[in-house]
Amino acid sequence: MSLFKARDWWSTVLGEKEEFDQGCLCLADVDNTGNGQGDGAQAEDLLLEVHLRDPILQVEVGKFVSGTEMLHLAVLHSRKLCVYSVSGSLGNVEHGTQYQIKLMYEHNLQRTACNMTCGSFGGVKGRDLICIQSMDGMLMVFEQESYAFGRFLPGSLLPGPLAYSSRTDSFITVSSCRQVESYKYQVLAFATDADKRQETEQQKLGSGKRLVVDWTLNIGEQALDICIVSFNQSASSVFVLGERNFFCLKDNGQIRFMKKLDCSPSCFLPYCSVSEGTINTLIGNHNNMLHVYQDVTLKWATQLPHIPVAVRVGCLHDLKGVIVTLSDDGHLQCSYLGTDPSLFQAPKVESRELNYDELDVELKELQKIIKDVNKSQGVWPMTEREDDLKVSAMVSPNFDSVSQSTDVEVGADLVPSVTVKVTLQNRVTLQKIRLSVYVQPPLVLTCDQFTFEFMTPEMTRTVGFSVYLKGSYLPPELEGNAVVSYSRPTDRNPEGIPRVSQCKFRLPLKLICLPGQPSKTASHKLTIDTNKSTVSLLSLFPGFANQSEDDQVNVMGFRFLGGSRVTLLASKTSQRYRIQSEQFEDLWLITNELIIRLQEYFEKQGIKDFACSFSGSMPLQEYFGLIDHHFELRINGEKLEELLSERAVQFRAIQRRLLTRFKDKTPAPLQHLDTLLDGTYKQVIALADAVEENEDNLFQSFTRLKSATHLVILLIGLWQKLSADQIAILEAAFLPLQQDTQELGWEETVDAAISHLLKTCLSKSSKEQALNLSSQLSIPKDTSRLKKHITLLCDRLAKGGRLCLSTDAAAPQTMIMPGGCATIPESDLEERSVEQDSTELFTSHKHLIVETPMPEVSPFQGVSE
Repeated sequence: MSLFKARDWWSTVLGEKEEFDQGCLCLADVDNTGNGQGDGAQAEDLLLEVHLRDPILQVEVGKFVSGTEMLHLAVLHSRKLCVYSVSGSLGNVEHGTQYQIKLMYEHNLQRTACNMTCGSFGGVKGRDLICIQSMDGMLMVFEQESYAFGRFLPGSLLPGPLAYSSRTDSFITVSSCRQVESYKYQVLAFATDADKRQETEQQKLGSGKRLVVDWTLNIGEQALDICIVSFNQSASSVFVLGERNFFCLKDNGQIRFMKKLDCSPSCFLPYCSVSEGTINTLIGNHNNMLHVYQDVTLKWATQLPHIPVAVRVGCLHDLKGVIVTLSDDGHLQCSYLGTDPSLFQAPKVESRELNYDELDVELKELQKIIKDVNKSQGVWPMTEREDDLKVSAMVSPNFDSVSQSTDVEVGADLVPSVTVKVTLQNRVTLQKIRLSVYVQPPLVLTCDQFTFEFMTPEMTRTVGFSVYLKGSYLPPELEGNAVVSYSRPTDRNPEGIPRVSQCKFRLPLKLICLPGQPSKTASHKLTIDTNKSTVSLLSLFPGFANQSEDDQVNVMGFRFLGGSRVTLLASKTSQRYRIQSEQFEDLWLITNELIIRLQEYFEKQGIKDFACSFSGSMPLQEYFGLIDHHFELRINGEKLEELLSERAVQFRAIQRRLLTRFKDKTPAPLQHLDTLLDGTYKQVIALADAVEENEDNLFQSFTRLKSATHLVILLIGLWQKLSADQIAILEAAFLPLQQDTQELGWEETVDAAISHLLKTCLSKSSKEQALNLSSQLSIPKDTSRLKKHITLLCDRLAKGGRLCLSTDAAAPQTMIMPGGCATIPESDLEERSVEQDSTELFTSHKHLIVETPMPEVSPFQGVSE
């Protein structure tokens, strides 16, 4: 309850059992007397009351009649707009001045009206125009006695509050999408007429007559009212009253300030500027309160006898600053702010003197308890989390006797399945144990979620599930991951401390691959060098070749369940292995499996200095082809979704038209709207199917791109002999996403990560480090920038650059360029020329530091074999 109540200066009750809202109150000099009140009239007098046949939605006062600048009254009905003149004549009796109302003109509306606004649209002088918003989102502009034009707001579903800004010559509203939208009057005037709302594809692409919004701002809630004020000539402000917040915007839609309201508002009015740069606003709420804000600071709160739905400030009988409020049941009150305190007095609180000696003793006791608890056992247990729960996984060496594969999309091949068993063993009592198993698609699990309860220590639980290939393409990895989340209760936290433990397992190659016929020719080839003699492929892949008298089998074929083939060859004279295939991404799994099995083979032999290397040219062009294909599918998906959105808007618009026709009391022909509705529905279904098909193709393309990325990272690691930490940095940069979406895609994410590496640990000068990278990730126009940065990354690595994440990585790395090697143009990351670079190299630093011996000629060539 407020201490200050609004002082009642004059009040009355309007009508009988009528309802009022924010459009039913207008404060103006409607009789054109020049002083805002009738001659000799008293504030308590009823000057004029007229019964109109139709319900009144809104009243406004302005220069609405041509040939005169006198003020007239505009009354908006649901299907009609009427403009009246109000005049007074001096009476001959004691009742004083008599007032009359005269109809000047009226407009019959073709659509049901919602609200209106008025102003000097287009900068006209000496007259006001009226804009009416219909219930179906159409703006109808009337130039006094004549109808000008009508325009549909794009995407309109439900009408919102409407206001006109004379400074920017714009209409501002809040759409059903909960965003403030501004439309220029000139754009409305030159846009396609409302009768021609069904645009052709040619108009959409080239005519330039579509109604385009000037600016939008998402406020995240519906708006109750909009008010535009300008208390000086330099700037104006757009005030929006939301359901829970109060916004003040600039002319261009930027937020000047906003205020979160404690109570649900009912009306508001920005009324003056008492100090430069600030605006005072009245906000009424449903707690019968009227708050006065200076920008976002609450300056005054007063209590009203009713809930206001409309509020105005005016000058009555030379009394300035009279607050006029109207309730929904017709209580009209003129009041002013004053101090009328409530008679309620808060009871006195019993006070007692503080004994500081006792408080010191109590504080020492509490500190001693806290210290003892921290010594014995805190909230966090002292044991290692691996000791709480041990997780292990075992993959069966044999296939399931009966395959568990269902609904597979592979061809005529019989798809096998293999059983994986995960064992959990707890040391202490655990709660809320949940096991989640993940494999790379298109590999699927028969069950991927399990729950357990370990009520007592030293319990062992084992669960089993089957894995099989469902799609017709290859997974990027054969590695699975079992993740266990659980809670460990303590004395201080009985609910338990959340923890996570995981275990990885590797699936057999034969799950997705069968023995195949070797191929002599292929489009893509890779050669892996080793420092040991070649090993019999029968020893490395015992399940993929028939037994032969000669154990030194040097060629082997693999056929994946999806249909693609890969051939593996071992050289008889050199220490090399060649992998070849028709698809570049298919090389990854066999190459990775070959290196893993070679390492395991030599470890069993007790040989510890085995190493692999790659000396060929990096196959970047093949990699870039997969990137371009993936990016093309993303762009195609955006176009399909935009087209689907347009057809959905068209479908809803036709539905509204049909609904209006069916509800009309006078039947009218459908004008083939039913045929148009059926055709639009078929287009929506076809586009939805196309979007789904494109999403499936995009997912497969992203999976193939991940396989190719794994292969490129592997080759870079073998080529430059990178450590495990450096390979982990490359994987974090090239494989940041598990799932590709339209909002955050692979291309922009990887480009940002590689740009960061080029700017930090792989930078060549402090000038590159000073470049500011964009903090906002958005889909690029094309992939040329990404491909340049990938090429530049490989070139920097070839010239001795090193990958690291330490703090000294930002220090410039000075590199000696090999003779005869020209630098690659690096767009925004390398702006200076080669001559400037070589000059600055020896003049901008006092010491020349060479971190890695440079080869005479870089093996990186940027093209495939």
